[in-house]
Amino acid sequence: MVVRLSRHRLLALLCGVVAALTLATPALATPIPVGAVRSDAAAGWLARQLVDGERFEAVFDGVAYPDQGLTLDAVFAFAAAGVADDFGAPALAWISQPSVRDGYIGDGTTEAYAGATAKLALAVAVRGGDPTDVGGVDLIARLRSLQTPGGRFTDQSAWGDFSNAFSQSFAILALKRTAQGVPAVAAGWLAGTRCPDGGYPLLPAQPVCTSDVDATALVVQALRAAGRWADAAAGLRWLVSVQRADGGFTNIDGVANANSTGLAAQALRDGGRPLAWLRARVFLAGLQVGCTAPPANRGAVDFDGGAFDPGTAIRATAQAVLGLTGTGYARLSTTTATTGAPTLVCR
Repeated sequence: MVVRLSRHRLLALLCGVVAALTLATPALATPIPVGAVRSDAAAGWLARQLVDGERFEAVFDGVAYPDQGLTLDAVFAFAAAGVADDFGAPALAWISQPSVRDGYIGDGTTEAYAGATAKLALAVAVRGGDPTDVGGVDLIARLRSLQTPGGRFTDQSAWGDFSNAFSQSFAILALKRTAQGVPAVAAGWLAGTRCPDGGYPLLPAQPVCTSDVDATALVVQALRAAGRWADAAAGLRWLVSVQRADGGFTNIDGVANANSTGLAAQALRDGGRPLAWLRARVFLAGLQVGCTAPPANRGAVDFDGGAFDPGTAIRATAQAVLGLTGTGYARLSTTTATTGAPTLVCR
């Protein structure tokens, strides 16, 4: 017997599926009740990890070095969650100091790094600043100067060219916020790197084109921002095809983790794939540290659900917040952001 359902009945069933996906929690280590899973609590934990309330550092052989890239990830996470604006402002001010800035993007004469320049320019724009004047440096002009005639943004460095899919994508996302917009040739170059399976590689022009979850997640957001809908759709289809049954995503190491899942989830919601996003969000929710953990760790998002590692949890939490909220880079803003570092409320 064929049962015909009305449009209203179909809508009710779909709403039920969405509700179930939102409320379900995977059986991962020490999950907190999903009703208490909060992106703002994750962003609050991240804010409290900042050194002197302004930066992150990388430690090698006992020496601490500034980690501008990770600090910018936190700035994006605060914007996505709409909290910790009083942490995002000093973090960006710290990176904008000439000595810190130039150690990241280069001095513009002997060294200039496309990806770093673009990422900083985007963060400045997200926070409502002017990327054409960051401590006296016009990041947009410098970024455009690093574009080749073929459309690729490359590094100017004696150490070599380390530009990749992230560099190109952040460049497009940053330029999208300027009056001149995105050069068509830049978006065309990025679209042209697509692998036969529909995903995008981290590094172009390799002997074998290998799609990368993290790279594809960022590329599809950039291509959508540039109006390359069909090219972005191919990447989104590939992301859906490699999503695990538990909603998570793996990358090169084969371990389902918060970093890859956070970026993929952000791209999925931004790209109009709500059910796949909800499944990824459930996976991320299961990695959030709950009320059975020490108070100092509550709200953080663990890398893979194993033993909690504060070292990997910082980046995992920053990227997980993007996935939990699903706000794409192109739409990030601090216009309505509030101050303070929210905590996870435990009863």
